[in-house]
Formats: sequence, structure tokens, C-alpha cells
Amino acid sequence: MNSELLDLAVVIPVFNERGNVATMVARIDAALKGRRWEAIFVDDDSADGTADAVREIARVDNRIRVIQRIGRRGLSSACIEGMCATAAPHVAVIDGDGQHDETLLPDMLDAFAEDTRLDVVIGSRFVDGGGTGEWDHDRVAKSALATRLSRRVLEADLNDPMSGFFMIRADVVRRLAPNLSGIGFKILLDIMTAAPKPLHFKELPYVFRVRTEGESKLDHVVAMEYLIALYDRAFGRIVPVRFAMFSAIGGMGVAVHMAILSALYVGLGASFVAGQIAATLGALTFNFFLNNALTYRDRRLKGPKRLFLGWLSFAVVCGVGLIANVGIATYLHEVQDSYWALSAIAGILVGAVWNFALSSRFTWGRY
Repeated sequence: MNSELLDLAVVIPVFNERGNVATMVARIDAALKGRRWEAIFVDDDSADGTADAVREIARVDNRIRVIQRIGRRGLSSACIEGMCATAAPHVAVIDGDGQHDETLLPDMLDAFAEDTRLDVVIGSRFVDGGGTGEWDHDRVAKSALATRLSRRVLEADLNDPMSGFFMIRADVVRRLAPNLSGIGFKILLDIMTAAPKPLHFKELPYVFRVRTEGESKLDHVVAMEYLIALYDRAFGRIVPVRFAMFSAIGGMGVAVHMAILSALYVGLGASFVAGQIAATLGALTFNFFLNNALTYRDRRLKGPKRLFLGWLSFAVVCGVGLIANVGIATYLHEVQDSYWALSAIAGILVGAVWNFALSSRFTWGRY
């Protein structure tokens, strides 16, 4: 057997983690003594120079690599790219903030040797010997709720489906990659639910650590991404998740439109035309920024120039969509003599599909 063959690739998704890079490399090196490994940092073009910090180490250590992604963001999609970028037979995913226990990596690798049926070995906080460390009560409660929701879409008796620390056979993840959504930050849930047949897994305990460098990436948008990922796995084959989000935000935009129109026309006595114009611009702007933050988070536009150009293209697309909406509804009602409500709904659907398709291409696909 060639002793130079790789045993393991460790994929480390990072964003603004420059201060943790050297520490992570040192910890992995100490944990995997005697093993043939490589570490692949996947950096979403961090502003703090994370990718450069990795390159400095990679110049003197050929086990270290970096994938610097330009114009793409998202933890799950970063993990997918990293896992598919190695020739090692096994690949581990571990956070770049030092909160996962890298000393568990050898035990994970040994588990595959002991049981050749295993597809994935998971670092678990919720089996005997594991724990959440110094989490406060609020975070523990939120994690418990998220775990319960996950198990509703997961066809496996998994104690910690929210774990971001696991090891998987590389051939398994490459086979599943085309079916992964890449949405949100819980790639393990994506993998487990994408498999056509249940994956064989084993959970090993570890205790979650406290972050010592950098800032936590957990926020309300991340929580929203998690719910989006659950929706995608439960209903995404029926109604694509982006279209569902786009439509839901459009519905919220209608409420914003009516609120502005009521305030100006009824409350302040402005003319109906002036109120309608202001309400249309307000709803359009609301829809644009919310879609930019949520629906197209992985492609979101940044900076005044890109935001303005994006808003302008979105306004043009929606303007044409409005014309299509009215045209279809009018044609069905007056020419085909359809019931007015059905004609209106048909017009709304055509307008929604038009707006979604064109804004995906020209607003969030061009800049």
C-alpha cells in the first residue's frame, strides 16, 4: 500500500476568520499525527484577508489549500465545493471558528475502518458524553426547536441533525452533490435528506466549545435560511423555494402598498394618483431589498452602485410584469369571458412568474 495516499480531507468553510486560520491548522495537525491529510479552506471572499492568511501557510505546507469564492456565498454551498475538490476517500467538515473538537477526527476515521457499511460519522452534542458547552438557555431552546423541526423531514433516528461537524465517504457526497440544494448553513441535513436511500451513520460525542476569535455568524437571517432549507426539502419539488420566497415577499409588498396608499390618500388627503405612485415605489423598493437579503442572499448585491442598478433593473422588470398581468387578465375576462376572479388570479400568476424569471436573470444574475 502506498503510504503517500491521502486518508482524509478536512473542509473548513470560513468567512472573516483570519485570526483562527493558523490555530485551526495547528490543531488539525496535532489531532491527525500519523495520518495523511489535507485541509481545504473555502473562503467566501472575506474582507479581512482570510484567504491570504491561508495562502501564507500553504506556501510552506502543501497539505493546506484555499478555494476563494468570488460572487458566491453560503456555508452549505461552500462545503459542497470543498468536499468535491479532493481525491481523499473520506472528507470531514469542521467549522473554522474552533468550536468543533478536532481531536474527534481520528475516531471518526477509525469508525469507517471498523464498519465498512458506514456512509457518514457525525459529531454529536446530544448523545452520552456530548454537550453544548457554555450555551445559554435561550440558545439551547432554539437549538432544541430546530432539531425537532429537522427530524420531521429527516427519515433517520438522528440525535443531532443540526450538527455541522461530520465525516463522510467522498464517493457518497460526490454522488449526492447534484441533488443538494446548497441552501442555508446545515449541510448535514441537506445530505441526509437528499439520499435516495437512508445513509448508514454513527454518532460520536463531542462538547461544543466557546469561540475565542472573531464574531459569531448566527443571526436572524441565518435562522430564516434554516427554515428555507427545511421548506426546500419538504416542498421544494412542488414549488421551488426561491419562487415561493419571491411570491411570499410579493404578497408582503401588497400589504406595504396598501398601507402607504391608505396613509397618503385617506390619512393625509393626497390625490389618489400621487398616493398610488408613492405606494408603488415604496412596495417595489421593499420587495427589492427583502429579496436581496433573503431570496437571493447567495447572490445579494452590495454597494450603492450595484444596489441602485439592481433596483432600477428590478423596477423595469416589474413594470413589464405589471403590463403582462393586466394584459392576460383583461384578455381572459373580456375575450374569453372567464370569471373575473379567475382572470385576475391568472394575471397575477403570469406577472409573478415573469417577475421572478426576469429578475433572477437580469437583477440578481447580471451584476
